[in-house]
Amino acid sequence: MTELVTSEIDHAGIALVTLNRPEKLNTMTADLLEQAHKVFSQLAQNPAVKVVILTGAGRGFCAGGDLSQGPGGAVTGSLRGNAAAAQLRTYMETAALLHTMPAVTIAAINGACAGAGLSWACATDLRFAADHARFNAAFRDAGLSGDFGGTWTLPRIVGFGRAREKYLLSEPFDAHEALRIGLVSEICPAEQLLERVHTIARGLAEAAPLALRLMKRNLLESEYTSFDQALDSEAARHSRCAGTEDAAEAAKAFVAKRPPVFVGR
Repeated sequence: MTELVTSEIDHAGIALVTLNRPEKLNTMTADLLEQAHKVFSQLAQNPAVKVVILTGAGRGFCAGGDLSQGPGGAVTGSLRGNAAAAQLRTYMETAALLHTMPAVTIAAINGACAGAGLSWACATDLRFAADHARFNAAFRDAGLSGDFGGTWTLPRIVGFGRAREKYLLSEPFDAHEALRIGLVSEICPAEQLLERVHTIARGLAEAAPLALRLMKRNLLESEYTSFDQALDSEAARHSRCAGTEDAAEAAKAFVAKRPPVFVGR
């Protein structure tokens, strides 16, 4: 089978995942989604992985489903009705993995980012874009209602009113608009994008690993818990971190005015 999703993990625990269908702007097929699910699952279960960077080969991040293969990208084949929904829901677990895996996830958006590709980007923790990147929810003009969690994640990133505009009006927008509405944290020249994202990733990978993972867990739970429940969880996890060697090292480094060196204990 052609390698449509590749993954490389460096010594710092940073995984670079590349969608590898550049001739089609890395649009999704059943094979690509099956490979992505396998790769994301493996990374989610690997305690050595601290940061996952998702990007695309060539000039696109991911332009969504490949409509040249049929309605909805034909990712569910000849299935219809409940059977098609069940199959699609399995593929959509890729978005859940990007959103909830213990590692921090970053989308390095190097070009076209549309449809389910935009949904994948929205499922990550952080997003950085090349200055020529283009975005579009795109579902309306494809005769589709939206998938891979974008109608849930995008409103929580840019606000519910802005998300309605992007989905209902289905108008393309550029990287500067994405930055203005808060969809991406930063834009930079295309040739510098991966280098910049790797710099961000290295900073995250050098942080105390338990603290980083529990911080992400707090943020994930804030999407559905009450304020009182959030306070309880914060108190328990903060106290757990305070008892680690890494927290003691951070305090010593602060007093000594030097960078801390974390060991993961």
